[in-house]
Amino acid sequence: MARPVEQCPVSGRQGVEPGEGVVDSIVSLLKRLDQLNEIGVSLSRERDINRLLENILVAAKDITHADGGTLYRVTEDGKALRFEIMRTQSLGIAKGGTASEGIDLPTLPLHLADGKPNDSLVAAYAAIHHQTVNIADAYTEPNFDFSGTKQFDQRTGYHSQSFLAVPMKNHEGELIGVLQLINAIDPATGKVVPFHQADQSLAESLASQAAIAITNRDLVIQLETLFEAFIGLINLAVDEKSQHTGGHCQRVPELTLMIADAVNAAQDGPMATFRMSERDRYELKIAALLHDCGKVTTPVHVVDKATKLQTLFDRADLIQTRFEVVRRDAQVKALEAKLAAQAHGVDGLNERLEAIDAAFQATSREIDADWEFVQAINRGGEAMREEDIQRVRDLRNKYQWTVGESEPRSFLTEDELENLSIRAGTLTGPEREIINHHIVATIKMLEQLPWPKHLKHVPEFAGGHHERMDGKGYPKGLKRDEMSVQARIMGIADIFEALTAKDRPYKQGMKLSQAMQIMAKFKAGGHIDPDLFDVFAQSKVYLQYAQQFLDPWQIDEVGALN
Repeated sequence: MARPVEQCPVSGRQGVEPGEGVVDSIVSLLKRLDQLNEIGVSLSRERDINRLLENILVAAKDITHADGGTLYRVTEDGKALRFEIMRTQSLGIAKGGTASEGIDLPTLPLHLADGKPNDSLVAAYAAIHHQTVNIADAYTEPNFDFSGTKQFDQRTGYHSQSFLAVPMKNHEGELIGVLQLINAIDPATGKVVPFHQADQSLAESLASQAAIAITNRDLVIQLETLFEAFIGLINLAVDEKSQHTGGHCQRVPELTLMIADAVNAAQDGPMATFRMSERDRYELKIAALLHDCGKVTTPVHVVDKATKLQTLFDRADLIQTRFEVVRRDAQVKALEAKLAAQAHGVDGLNERLEAIDAAFQATSREIDADWEFVQAINRGGEAMREEDIQRVRDLRNKYQWTVGESEPRSFLTEDELENLSIRAGTLTGPEREIINHHIVATIKMLEQLPWPKHLKHVPEFAGGHHERMDGKGYPKGLKRDEMSVQARIMGIADIFEALTAKDRPYKQGMKLSQAMQIMAKFKAGGHIDPDLFDVFAQSKVYLQYAQQFLDPWQIDEVGALN
């Protein structure tokens, strides 16, 4: 008994009878069904959308013995079909997907200019009416426009004959694309034949599975995009708190992945066995993006402390006012002394007046010198000499100043003395603890989230970038063998970015040579991972980063690292 055949919804032509097309034996059909199941499993595992689309088309070609095919996706506005993948085996055509050549063909509109459905194109018809179209011979088919196909055939010497266009619908019945196959090949004779009903059924089943796989992948991509956008909001909140360190949240992830890729590519040395999958790399990316999320809890005046005396404003202005008060008092005393000398008519009056002026000018110059000193040390820096600290202490009692009828006051308050005596940078000990607490807050925040399996290490990666190989880091004092490679990579990225950053309020960004020498000392001192730093240096990741993020004047020759 002949198997039932399906009528083409447009041409009215029935599906091919078993004697006309590819005759599938029961064994062959069962094998193809098994192949279909294997394809479904494979599609569900693929994460890359381009490879997924390519795999769908290649699988459809294989399972139906088609020579060529095209996979279309509905455009975002739902008005047209966009070419995604094209393959024609006999012509060696491979465009889109993972192929090096893209597709530059225009989209296929689903409706004409007058609003009528574009039923003249096979793929458009299948999309508009959600129906499979099975054409035995394009050259004798009167109901579709194959002029473009015929032009292609004339240009290439190809002969397009049988067509099978299958709509791809998601679980809600919405069209997401069209799978179009061309020229079914009889495995026995190698000749082009119409697509048999079994081919059509298999293609429709595959299209259904493919639509689910594409929809699932799209949903995952949308969720990942939403999640990364949410992370971006957190980083934006940190950026908005400080105009000086905001770029840090963007640059550290970039540098982290640069180092990770170099380590992943290492073929020899201690890191030759380290490998990351695509999912591992994504996990590290998310951790790097979130590595400083705890800074949202850090007070703005500490994060943005550009000078030693800064709180909500730079208190150096108050000290400048005191210097001017001291200068005023000295000037008043000089004027009073000159008036007294003139009133009493002392001998050598002119010489006396000149001496009073000279003494005032000397005091004024000393005030200027001390003010310049305060300005200089207030900017912070890498180190402060012991004699400078002593000079700050002496300033406290060197001058006295008064306001109105109040008692004379010390020139510097205890808090000002403490801040101006900071040996390096602009932060006091307590302020440094506040800054350091951001990593504790980061860990607490990240550990509260219900991470999926492939992101479960994010808190550990992000929370370990301030640890040291010798156990002297924070917050947990971990040693090298207690840390993941990813956390150690992030530690190097965090330090190098800080050394070379040109947007810090208290220092200028370093040149590459200076930054790399400091990094080499950190390696020798047990601060950073020596093996990872060797990869960082030898593969010149620092230069790759510099060319993208540093000013030209910072990029100089990096010599031997001691």
